[in-house]
Amino acid sequence: MKVLVILVACVAASLAYPIPDPFQWDESFRYDKLDEQHKKLFTGIADVQSNPADGAAISHLEDLFYKHFRFEEKMMEEVGYANLPAHKRMHTDFESEIKDIHTPVQGYQIFFMKDWLVNHIKGIDFQYKGKLSS
Repeated sequence: MKVLVILVACVAASLAYPIPDPFQWDESFRYDKLDEQHKKLFTGIADVQSNPADGAAISHLEDLFYKHFRFEEKMMEEVGYANLPAHKRMHTDFESEIKDIHTPVQGYQIFFMKDWLVNHIKGIDFQYKGKLSS
């Protein structure tokens, strides 16, 4: 059932923003304060895709997301961002999903991570662009 929910979410989300191919950060994702972290997330997902049987790659990616989410949430907290609780929930839900990913990582799981990142940056993060502290 969980796989079906993930696939439905991926299909629905993929209608919003296309996943770049090759999967790498580009200027369309520009968000000055978060660019370097976002670039690392793109690279981390690409590394998992290149090495789906490497447990260290998925662990590293989980760590990258954890650090990025806490950094972003701290910036939101500092400016009193009104939608912080809902945004944190999105982060927590995503973290729960990737913690359930085990090697070898399957294609649909890689698609899910790519799609989530692209649509989260462009569809969610861009809503508060220019409103965060440095």
